[in-house]
Amino acid sequence: MKIGMIGLGKMGFNLAKNLNDHEIDVYGYDIDQTMKGEVEGANIQFTSSIDALLHHLDDETKTVWMMLPAGEITEATFTKLLNKLNKGDRIIDGGNAHFEDSKRRGELCGKQGIHFFDVGTSGGISGARKGACMMVGGDKQAFKEIEHIFQKINVDKGYLYTGPAGSGHYLKMIHNGVEYGMMQAIGEGFNLLNHSEYSYDLEKVATVWNHGSVIRSWLMELMEEAFKNGNIDEIEGVIQSSGEGKWTVEEALRLQVPMPVISQALMVRFMSLDQEKYGEKLVAALRQGFGGHAVIEKRQSIER
Repeated sequence: MKIGMIGLGKMGFNLAKNLNDHEIDVYGYDIDQTMKGEVEGANIQFTSSIDALLHHLDDETKTVWMMLPAGEITEATFTKLLNKLNKGDRIIDGGNAHFEDSKRRGELCGKQGIHFFDVGTSGGISGARKGACMMVGGDKQAFKEIEHIFQKINVDKGYLYTGPAGSGHYLKMIHNGVEYGMMQAIGEGFNLLNHSEYSYDLEKVATVWNHGSVIRSWLMELMEEAFKNGNIDEIEGVIQSSGEGKWTVEEALRLQVPMPVISQALMVRFMSLDQEKYGEKLVAALRQGFGGHAVIEKRQSIER
């Protein structure tokens, strides 16, 4: 079987290697053409364009896998594929697209007899390379034709057919919301330990918590590894957001489902990006106004 992989970033390239390991011929394309040497060094054929990639798949039903950021680049690539593929061909979107976009794309593909699968992909870079966790939406009968792919590239019991197009990315959206809350709880717990009266070795705390405790997890393993690397003090306390947490909270608001932990975790990420701290300045000014409380001038804060 052949698969065309569009988007050879950290996830896409490692997934292409994973597929290649399982005797699936991969033809790759990325807008960054300087990757050619590295990609071909991994025994993956690199193409110069999407048209060239599709040409290599001409002798059979085409299966094209997109691993691209949500937004314009995914939409533009999807539209191009929709105009070039034929009835019975397949588009797999393994990026973090919004589920409503995936529903719409599934409907557009259905009108042309093209099969669309939205695949929520978890497990990070190592999962993409060695065995991931995937949540797959799309037509059930069409999925059975490619299910063997997911059996090969995921860990045991690590894939799930979730229902019609949109359901895969919906499930991954909620997964990422849960992830936000779990990471926030871990961060807050270790922050309190760091400020406590006791001189804990936080790396050893992470180790013991990951052996037999209720909160043992891969995230705790990663926490242990972060302490072991010894570069925590060199990292800025800025937490970027891919958008999945925001979508999760928006869906909770739409359905009027309470989600305080995940919502607060999202707010903390937004707060970490606020370099100006304008809201905090206003609160300090209000406290001074009604209670005469002292404020710390910016000049003094810098000097400290």
